[in-house]
Amino acid sequence: MIVSRGEVMDYLTLAIFALSYVGLALGRVPGLALDRTGIALIGAVLMVVSGALAADRAFAAVDMSTMLLLYALMIFSAQFRLGGFYTQVVLKMAPLLANPVHFLGGVMAGSALMSALLVNDVVCLALTPVIIHCCRRASVVPVPHLLGLALASNIGSATTLIGNPQNMLLGQVGRLDFAAFTLWSLPPALMALVASFLLLVKLYRCELLPAGVPVRGAVQAGDTAELPGFDRWQSGKGGLLLLLLVALFFTDVPREWSALGLAALLLASRRMHTRSMLGLVDWHLLTLFAALFVLNAGFAAAGWLPALGRWMMAAGIHLDQHGTLIVAASLLSNLISNVPACMLLFPLLPDTAQSWYLLAATTTYAGNFFLIGSIANLIVVTQARQMGVVIGFGEHARVGIPATVVALLGLFGWSLIGH
Repeated sequence: MIVSRGEVMDYLTLAIFALSYVGLALGRVPGLALDRTGIALIGAVLMVVSGALAADRAFAAVDMSTMLLLYALMIFSAQFRLGGFYTQVVLKMAPLLANPVHFLGGVMAGSALMSALLVNDVVCLALTPVIIHCCRRASVVPVPHLLGLALASNIGSATTLIGNPQNMLLGQVGRLDFAAFTLWSLPPALMALVASFLLLVKLYRCELLPAGVPVRGAVQAGDTAELPGFDRWQSGKGGLLLLLLVALFFTDVPREWSALGLAALLLASRRMHTRSMLGLVDWHLLTLFAALFVLNAGFAAAGWLPALGRWMMAAGIHLDQHGTLIVAASLLSNLISNVPACMLLFPLLPDTAQSWYLLAATTTYAGNFFLIGSIANLIVVTQARQMGVVIGFGEHARVGIPATVVALLGLFGWSLIGH
């Protein structure tokens, strides 16, 4: 049997794609200090240097509207972080620690709202040390509040097309309407948020006793974490331009150009140095996005994407069925992370807005299932560990698993009645 050069190239492309996604699932390569971004980047480079995808097609595969929108919104997040806005929000809620249940509700509501308008990863990065600082000063256990932050930031980010990277991707590629997406996504998110809050209150009822009552495992006051000072002008400037940006999202102006134009105004500052602002841009995530676009373009160019679609149909996996889409997206999100899952699935979706909405919500909610399911979770846990607060895999799972199951069931129910 003679194998043609074209067939060899097709199987080489499949091997590069498959090995890259196995690496993404594992999160590392044994013996090498590679993370998911490094693995995706090497896979993308191999697609080009092997000849599987021409260089010009690789560059054309990167959806610049998604990249530019994500980049611009990272600048907005940097403005709020440097202006001390995130810190000020939590400090204003600190008096609620007299009754930790109220503080938990405030943290979850506040982080969900901020994550809907700003990148949720940055919200977690900024709020984690402030929450620990406030809890320590009040001799309150910070763990339930940190778990509430992680859960709520993921859930809140699902409500808009700018709340997290996968929503931005689907919104730009699918040309989804901002208002319609938010109206559809808000009810299931509110149900998931309330359910997560009630679950945390039940599981941590001892740790959430009112101040003055002996609390099991309470930490001592005296934390000396350095918190950024609040700059009213810089925070107000960012808030005003953010409101203007959201207003522009309801017009026909392309989202990426609206965001870039207003981000440029933020950079034109007399006090905040450009280097400081751009230093907070997540270049790691932008590189991951670009690499995944190239990897998936090579996979599609070799004809494997239609083959995958046919295989799924033959196996009875029909993504036009809401339950099937939710299960498939949830599994993939916890195997290879939510952004790669979206990249792989959206070309196979039926051409209906609700299918895109479901994929966005599912991959976001599924991030709460396990600790490694979302970057936001890892940010909270890593920062907490650096400050002496340990949240293990099991600790997160006993909250994350039931919270995610309830959220996905609610989402499925809503998909049956929401239009």
